[in-house]
Amino acid sequence: MSVKLGVAPIAWSNDDMPELGGDTTLEQCLSEASQAGYIGIESGGKFPKKSNELIPKLEQFNLDLCSGWYGANLRKNSVKDEKIAIQEQLNLFKDCKAPCIVLAEVSGSIQGDPKKKLSTRPQMDEDEWKNFCIKISELGKYLEDEEMPIAYHHHMGTVIETQKDTERLLDNTHDSVKLTLDTGHMLFAKGDSKKILNDYNERLLHVHCKDIRKNVLESSLNQDLSFRDAFLSGAFTVPGDGCIDYKPLFEVLKKKNYSGWLVVEAEQDPNKANPLEYAIKGYKYLTKTLSDTNIEILNR
Repeated sequence: MSVKLGVAPIAWSNDDMPELGGDTTLEQCLSEASQAGYIGIESGGKFPKKSNELIPKLEQFNLDLCSGWYGANLRKNSVKDEKIAIQEQLNLFKDCKAPCIVLAEVSGSIQGDPKKKLSTRPQMDEDEWKNFCIKISELGKYLEDEEMPIAYHHHMGTVIETQKDTERLLDNTHDSVKLTLDTGHMLFAKGDSKKILNDYNERLLHVHCKDIRKNVLESSLNQDLSFRDAFLSGAFTVPGDGCIDYKPLFEVLKKKNYSGWLVVEAEQDPNKANPLEYAIKGYKYLTKTLSDTNIEILNR
């Protein structure tokens, strides 16, 4: 098996909080991502929305588009309306030959609200669950037919947050609804990434390698901070700088013959955590750990 290494631009600038890296140019982000060793990058708010502008920009820095976030509102919107809303990103990603769209349901999300504690995140009742699974299955089948599958991202502060939520979603949706496993969000929600990888390998399409600073996580949960305050306190970091041991996870990926992207993603304040420095740190840790697990890393 072989994997590709990518990085998320959120280390350089945060779309939910423009004050974090707001003055960082797209060129600096792309240049430093490439300099750190990555061959792919996920999309972000500063990225051009037209392929004739984005593709040359990525090529300039020898980067591929390895996916990007889409916030869905299926609990409120019809599937028809969601298809219309996602169309621009779908077309862009197809033009750029991205492997998937990283999708999460964000209706009612508290992830960007500093006044909402982690314990107050939205949850669905039985009828909502049933309806949501039907709707996202329909959207998943549509995007699969468009050859741009969704890779669902469980996320703190949203309706699909925990391991139990993730399992329930995958157990009750069409196989076209794939998974983005985010190791940091899974641990934050007290879940077991290794079990998810073992049990849902056939649905796994994308991996976010996000590490956790254990002391900050425990403090955030004990104080019931908002998600925003938790990450501003330094809950997230890059692989190799936190408490997650990735070797057992990579051993499962090898056993299951995963071939896809491993994307370093860590929401941090760039004024406290230099993006290039941390991108290099994450890259070095992943390359060593993958080598120790005898997993090949593909270059561009």
